[in-house]
Amino acid sequence: MTHQLLHRLVQGIQSGEIIPYLGPGSLSDVVHKETNEPIPATSDGLILAMNGGKPMAPKLMWEFPRAAMNLELKKGRKFISRFLTETYNHDNWTQSRLHKLLADLHPPLVIDVNRDTQLQDLYAETPHTLIVGVARIAGTDYRYRIFQYDSGEYREVSNEDVDASLPILFKPMGTPRPSADYIASDADYVDYITELMGGFAIPGYVKEHRLDRHYLTIGLRLTRDTERMVFTDMIYGAGSPAGWALIESPTVKERRFCESKQVEIVEASLTELMQALESAGAAVQPTGG
Repeated sequence: MTHQLLHRLVQGIQSGEIIPYLGPGSLSDVVHKETNEPIPATSDGLILAMNGGKPMAPKLMWEFPRAAMNLELKKGRKFISRFLTETYNHDNWTQSRLHKLLADLHPPLVIDVNRDTQLQDLYAETPHTLIVGVARIAGTDYRYRIFQYDSGEYREVSNEDVDASLPILFKPMGTPRPSADYIASDADYVDYITELMGGFAIPGYVKEHRLDRHYLTIGLRLTRDTERMVFTDMIYGAGSPAGWALIESPTVKERRFCESKQVEIVEASLTELMQALESAGAAVQPTGG
């Protein structure tokens, strides 16, 4: 039954009816090419990397935004931005198998709440639109920047000038490229979520595109309020069911939350999903002759 469901979900991703929503677990196979250290993506991984490999106080270890806020107050906002840019803005990370399989399906929209550049690298030969979340900025009501990618480079475009026909990479929590913008500390999240709830963190044409669509979370745990608040507003206007959450061993808290949002839990592994993605990718590959 799970096998059939996964294949149906992959078909939905291909058709655009289902929007992939990537969390930290989607990067679980990515390691540094020289040290073999895993890429900092989970909350704990980011905190340890940000703090020189040392744990912080237990109350700060609860989640990355809280720890980032603590260090921002001590060292400044630029410290957090510099850490994230130095972590992700290089080519020393191995390629994620999941991201490659997803990119090969050419989905119309992917929401990626990680801050790495895996999808951007995989879309290097594909014209696309990149939407990047921003926070605590003056001079605009919006909490995003829109970049159009063509001929090997990004250029910033306005809401009015965006090409709605291009595939969309939506990076709400930021990325180092083309401009280092991040949602990281508690203060960032408070500002971003406030404007997200008010409708100012998602471009209008994306709001239209997402109406009655469904979502599939991949590598996202829904145990913390921050992730759940962002997810709730990102999927506003979804169809019924709102989507599916790939969680191999869900907690009671996750079950309760997903039920309240009309999200069905799929108790399957990332490996099982990738097998379904591989089958779909093989089916669309051109044959020789």
